Formats: sequence, C-alpha cells, structure tokens
Amino acid sequence: MIEALQFDFMRNALLAGLLISVACGIVGTFVVTKRIVFLSGSIAHAAYGGIGLGYFLGFNPLLGAFAFSLAAAVGMSAIQRRARERSDTLIGALWAIGMAVGIILIDLSGGYKADLMSYLFGSILMIPQEDLWLLLGLDLGIMLLVWLFYKELVALSFDETFSTVQNIPVGKIHTLLVTMTALTVVMMMRMVGLIMVIALLTIPAAISGQFARSLKKMMVLASILGALFILSGLWLSYWLNLTSGACIILVAGVSYLASLAIKNLI
Repeated sequence: MIEALQFDFMRNALLAGLLISVACGIVGTFVVTKRIVFLSGSIAHAAYGGIGLGYFLGFNPLLGAFAFSLAAAVGMSAIQRRARERSDTLIGALWAIGMAVGIILIDLSGGYKADLMSYLFGSILMIPQEDLWLLLGLDLGIMLLVWLFYKELVALSFDETFSTVQNIPVGKIHTLLVTMTALTVVMMMRMVGLIMVIALLTIPAAISGQFARSLKKMMVLASILGALFILSGLWLSYWLNLTSGACIILVAGVSYLASLAIKNLI
C-alpha cells in the first residue's frame, strides 16, 4: 500500500476518506440515535433524480444531486412529522419516484455517460483534488452547526416530546438534521455510490453506539472507525484489485457483525 501513495489519485482517495469519515461520524451518530436510517436511504436514492437532471440539462450532475437531495430532505422531513401513520409509505414512494425520474432523464439525454456508474457504485479513486476542498467545507460546516445547535439536536434525538415542551423548534431542528444528512450523502456518492452510501453513514455510528457512553464520544469513535474502514477497504481493493467502494462496505459490515458478537460475549 505504501508504494501506491506515490500516485496522486491514491493520496486524494485517502484524504477524501479521512475527511468524509468525520462527516459520517458526526451526522451518522444523530441518524442512528434518531432512527432515521430509512429516511436517509430515501434521500440518497431520490438524489439520483438530480443526477439525471444534470445529464439532461448539461450541467454538473453533482449539483443536481445536491438540489434534489435537499428538496427531498425538506419534503420527507415534513411528511415524516405530519403524516406519521403513512410516512414510511409516502417516503418510499418519493424514493422510487426520484430513482425513476433520474433513469428516464438519463435515457432522454442520450450520449455517452462515462462516469454514470460511479454515482451508483462509487469511485473513490477518481475523486479530483478540488472535491477535497468541498469535503473540507462540508466537515467545517457540519461541525459548526452541531456546535451551535448541539443541545437542541441531542434533545430531538432522544425525546421529541420533551423538546417540544422545552420550546425547542423541533420542526426546524429536524429539517436541519436531515439537511446535513442530505449533504453528507451526496458527498459520499463518489466514494461508495448510492447503493451502499447508507451503510457507511450508519455502520460506524452503530458500532460506536454499543460502546460509547455519550453522544460526543460516539461521534469521535464513529469518525475513527469510519476512517479505519475506508483505509482498510482501500488497502484490500489495491491488494486484491477489487472495487474500492464494495471493499470499504464489506470491511464495515464484517466489523459490525464482529462487534455484535463481542458485545454479546461481554
């Protein structure tokens, strides 16, 4: 693996992995604690509609994914809060519609779409250097928001009713949380793809939640675990000449199963 660091693309991949692990650790902690993994998955798949729109109109598909995912986040957050009995059905429908719109727009756009598969299955080795600045900005933005609204986010994650009694703007804080989730999901697309993005967002946080005794420690441990999974997956993919995104998720998944076994033995 050391000799691979002589290549720019490998160094970019490692830096991207370290940066995205911070966002995953912080946001994933709230996603797991609040139990909105299904909502996060819906946002990720709805973002495919934005990718299709980008190809159809001829602009950067990543910008389209950002727009679609943010719109989906706000819409799904409102649905989940106002239609609790049917929220899972409605969110699932938006999930499917987003994917369908993306596929149709891509079909209509025509031409050769060389990097289309990278959005589905990831291509961390193809991340350009300018995207590293976007990842750094994402990390700084998320850390600032969590620092400013930490108490509100913690209250919302554990007891929404208590948060309402304490005059916390539950609706706005919930929208803030799903918006941060949407931004993190879109940035992770290029690493592991839409198909597996939720695994990387939730598995490190799920493992850390078994051992950490506070949300702050859970965030730190989840970020460290995310970095370890990404580095290990990259090494495995380089050594065996396999797809990097799949190797990263495989390492994370096996580690999660191992953590469950260890937890039951303790």
